[in-house]
Amino acid sequence: MNTECFDVIIVGTGAAGLTVALELAEQTSQANEKPTIALISKGPIHEGATLYAQGGIAAVLDEDNDSIDFHVKDTINAGAGLCHEDSVKFTIAHGKESIDWVIDKGVKFSKEEENDSTYHLTREGGHSHRRVIHAADATGHALSEGLLAQVRQAENITLFEHHMVVDLIVSPHSEIPSHTSPSQKSIEKQCVGIYLLNTQTNQVTEVPAKFTILATGGASKVYLYTSNPDSSTGDGIAMAWRAGCRVANMEFNQFHPTCLYHPKAKSFLISEALRGEGAKLKLIDGTLFMHKFDEREELAPRDIVAQAIDYEMKRTGSDFVYLDITHKSPEFIKDHFPTIYKRCLSFGIDITCEPIPVVPAAHYTCGGIMTNLDGQTDISNLYAIGETAFTGLHGANRMASNSLLECLVFGKAAAEKIKTELQRYVCEPLLPPWDDSRVTGSEEGVVVTHNWDELRRFMWNYVGIVRKNKRLLLAKQRIKLLQREIDDYYRQYLINSDLIELRNLATVAELIIDSAMDRKESRGIHYTLDYPYKDDKKFLKDTILVPPNYHEINSC
Repeated sequence: MNTECFDVIIVGTGAAGLTVALELAEQTSQANEKPTIALISKGPIHEGATLYAQGGIAAVLDEDNDSIDFHVKDTINAGAGLCHEDSVKFTIAHGKESIDWVIDKGVKFSKEEENDSTYHLTREGGHSHRRVIHAADATGHALSEGLLAQVRQAENITLFEHHMVVDLIVSPHSEIPSHTSPSQKSIEKQCVGIYLLNTQTNQVTEVPAKFTILATGGASKVYLYTSNPDSSTGDGIAMAWRAGCRVANMEFNQFHPTCLYHPKAKSFLISEALRGEGAKLKLIDGTLFMHKFDEREELAPRDIVAQAIDYEMKRTGSDFVYLDITHKSPEFIKDHFPTIYKRCLSFGIDITCEPIPVVPAAHYTCGGIMTNLDGQTDISNLYAIGETAFTGLHGANRMASNSLLECLVFGKAAAEKIKTELQRYVCEPLLPPWDDSRVTGSEEGVVVTHNWDELRRFMWNYVGIVRKNKRLLLAKQRIKLLQREIDDYYRQYLINSDLIELRNLATVAELIIDSAMDRKESRGIHYTLDYPYKDDKKFLKDTILVPPNYHEINSC
């Protein structure tokens, strides 16, 4: 591990991390020098939620039939009153230039016809016009691979695969006037580096940097069922919270209604297109139930379908429900859904003659670390972009295909801001060293495994799609006990990636629980049986959580 001081450390290699890395890599200083960049990946460099994104990127590309105003209106409507209008307008206004930049980097999108210059635009839930540019049904893969190819060619980007950030290193930087009283002073915090764990050797090294950017994705792994890869453990949110950053709207967790229920299937989604072709949701005994919840039945919006499935699972005590498309011919199913057919068949499920066991799955974290429109957090020189950040774009419910757009727009915005400040700072090479001299190797790994499983199960059962005060209180009691156990274990034994992820998940779980308890209404993707209606008089505002070590500063 090279412990030289980097100009910028970027944690995460999804669309947000790759975008900011490429934008910064091309910067040249007055001395004709390019910034040194460390790009950190928990696993292989190509892994992450971006890789698995099936949909596309929403942007106004057909100005004859669409407009920025339409896209803004659609986004705000989907956000159930909590979108920040400045963030929405900023993101959407930079949509076309972001797509042009991606195309310039070599990413290939689907055309209307093979030799046509016109890109095929599709329309998804919540959009009033066709504006989603895509690469067949694997846009995330095309985007990830295209940007990675450029990153690998950049001489000033150092890749660290199989490395994980344990914590941020923050130090008092300078005294600044207090907002409340000019005569008082407060200490501004500055991020000066990270503690970095090599997950293959379990060695920790302190790495200094002028700037640190968190692009670590969401926290959906906090739930038992998720469409996200194993890496989505809320690392950036947890680290930023411990360092002293505020977080917002953590109660808004988006769930996809139908994920394959099988012990070996993990995060395989069953497309909404099946329901579009008439597939029916049924209880274990074959009873239809969607007609009780919405007149559109299986074609109701995602949140309604997910809430209905969750309600019936809890009411009946079932682990799953069925999605049945056997009314269609085997030829139709194999022709229209070849990937789903083959994947289910690999698990012994022939969807041409038997129903598919499905459960809703945690899909997207709408809240996160509070930032401004440059991606700056409450801590100087610490940025957050992508799903780990809260910009106000998504409000109480994310609209389809706005997430990859957010990664591109705010990745470029953060890079532009950092470019203007790189020469103002110098590294602090003498960081407090990592001290593990008083801990030992553990022979009690079962504690980590058990707590990991228990946390995800009670979050699913108590803080899932449909919530109640009693369940939230039970979850709050459990998370407090778990955190004490995890903290004791963390202090006594040498760390590894499983322990760090468990620690982060426990932090994020408590933030979700506290946020859900604070919002005494139902809005967007937060639904509680105790307060089933929206309350615009009291709760038309963000849920902001402030850490005990928060210091109010100028950056956000």
